[in-house]
Amino acid sequence: MTRGPAGRGPRFATRLLLAQSLVLVAGALTIWLVASAVGPSIFHDHLEQAGVAHSEEETQHVEEAFASALLISISVALVAAAAAALAVSWYFSRRIQRSIGHVAEASSQIAAGRYDTHVDDPGLGVEFATLAGSYNRLADRLEATEATRRQMLADLAHEMRTPLATIDAHLEALEDGVRHLDSETLTVLRSSTHRLRRLAEDVGAVSHAEEGNLPLDPRPLDAATVAATAVDAARDRFQSKGVRLNADLHPAGLVDVDADRIGQALGNLIDNALRHTPSGGSVTVSCRRVERWVQYAVADTGEGIAPEHLPHVFDRFYRVDTARDRHQGGSGIGLAIAKALIEAHGGGISATSAGPGHGSTFKVRLPPA
Repeated sequence: MTRGPAGRGPRFATRLLLAQSLVLVAGALTIWLVASAVGPSIFHDHLEQAGVAHSEEETQHVEEAFASALLISISVALVAAAAAALAVSWYFSRRIQRSIGHVAEASSQIAAGRYDTHVDDPGLGVEFATLAGSYNRLADRLEATEATRRQMLADLAHEMRTPLATIDAHLEALEDGVRHLDSETLTVLRSSTHRLRRLAEDVGAVSHAEEGNLPLDPRPLDAATVAATAVDAARDRFQSKGVRLNADLHPAGLVDVDADRIGQALGNLIDNALRHTPSGGSVTVSCRRVERWVQYAVADTGEGIAPEHLPHVFDRFYRVDTARDRHQGGSGIGLAIAKALIEAHGGGISATSAGPGHGSTFKVRLPPA
């Protein structure tokens, strides 16, 4: 008997064929027994009702001939039907076995890290087509997740390289006596360690938020007050850079949010607008009720975003202008954190821009309390 991997018993097709064979045998025996028990007696009753005179010996011979012909014809019919049924069962069992084998092989390929493996529709019905489609979507999702993981690790290593190189260079300079441990050197070292700490905190925050493990303490708060708090916290930074920070806040009711987390999300959007708005420009933070949502918007008059970059601005470590953004000191995941925090509150976030040089607008929608 054909056995599966590791000798764990017959293959699925063999089991299915054996089960169908048992059903056929049971059906054939039942038909044969019923026919042999019921057929002759019914025939005997019909002979008596016909009223044809026969001797007892002739009657017995006729009944025996009928029973013999009945059993022979039924036996031949059952054998032919069983042979045809087994042939059809074998054919479909083999097809099902091949389909299952393809899925098993593809699963092994995915387990080995080859996520581009897909399964074709075997043509066995809606259920198998759905299974193949679901499997292929799972493979695509795993491939995308793995690509994101590799890219994130590469970007994280790149982000860490600059501050670590700065720290290493200054420590080596101190050891060689080229530099002294003065306030300027300490400032550089602290700036680099602060950047590393912020990077670690940001990565942890966005990971917890996306995995749904971020602890939230939601409370009903006035929507306009939440925005006003975020604006007030950023005013000093805007004044230092010479960028106007405007607040256009309208009564919008209450939102059931964690004040610190939503403040962090709005703060990230405001800081992102500040980084990309030159001195003399302006950033406007607004709050209003739009249909059944509470909507916050952060609009700037800065660099703007090209259309090809808009779908990716919330991706981790994605930068529209790599050199400029790194020089400005962003971690590269501030917008990803904002998106994760907003979605953790049941809301949504979007970005729009008329193109480079025309500024950009980030809109946040939260359900009202």
